[in-house]
Amino acid sequence: MQEVHLPTPEPAAGEITIDVQYAAVGLIDAIIRRGTFANLDYVPKPSYVPGLEVTGTVRALGEGVTGLSIGEHVATVTLPNSGGYAEVVSAPAALVVSLEGSGADPVQVVAGLGNAATAYMALTEVGNIRAGSRVLVHGVIGGLASAFPAVARMLGASRVVGTVRTRDKANAAMSLGLDRVIVSDEFPDALHDETFDLVIDPVGGDHRLATLDVMAQHARMLVVGSAAQDAGTMVDTNRIWRSNIGILGFSAGLALSENPERGAAAGRAVLPLIASGQLTFPVLVLPLEEAAEAHAQMEARTVTGRLILAVSSHRPIGKY
Repeated sequence: MQEVHLPTPEPAAGEITIDVQYAAVGLIDAIIRRGTFANLDYVPKPSYVPGLEVTGTVRALGEGVTGLSIGEHVATVTLPNSGGYAEVVSAPAALVVSLEGSGADPVQVVAGLGNAATAYMALTEVGNIRAGSRVLVHGVIGGLASAFPAVARMLGASRVVGTVRTRDKANAAMSLGLDRVIVSDEFPDALHDETFDLVIDPVGGDHRLATLDVMAQHARMLVVGSAAQDAGTMVDTNRIWRSNIGILGFSAGLALSENPERGAAAGRAVLPLIASGQLTFPVLVLPLEEAAEAHAQMEARTVTGRLILAVSSHRPIGKY
């Protein structure tokens, strides 16, 4: 990655442009940069500007945009074409949430709003979460996974258990409001036959197969990522049939490309969790100019929580 000067974007119909204040650095940014998904038509190709989530202020409104005003504090749930590591970015208005009057910390918003909205859509549209559901979240300290416990609680979950890769991440994971944290090396034996109604798996690999043993009858596993970067775990479908369980996938990008309006609605639903402090994330803020360093730290797995890039010329103070 290198810093370049590009023309200032102008909003198309149905879009706004945003003066960026903070941009989140996500694992998906690194995966796309590596070229892992280069064969997929809908994934950005070099040269491109990474970044899916930003907070900032409305710079300009495109034709047909209503309900937002120039200068209004906003955040994106996601950016379908990336572009967040910049001073100015264009965004579909349907994927933008107003922060005015929310009292939310903009750093916490950019760290968590997109993932929390994704969790909300996954749990309500695919996961069929119900009051009293017992939920297991793999890789719970990761960016996307870390949003699931609070959102699951909001939607009625009675117990939420998480797994982490190493023991030193367990204490940080407990701050997410979990009932219990298990180190991956001890999964599933440490559960002592406990079962779950809903499993969130952004990891994949051997753990995905082992998880079948802890799914209650009629349970669902939501596959929301593949941090293990395997080719895709092969599952005995007869076992699924005999166990009365289901494995379902949820990709926010594809879901929102089909119906972007659900993005802002999900963002508004979860914003109170962030504004109230019920959903908080450990963060490390670096200047936008250190985007490559942020990726290096993420690849080295030396950071717990989310990496955030600050655009110095638009950096806000306090809360909205």
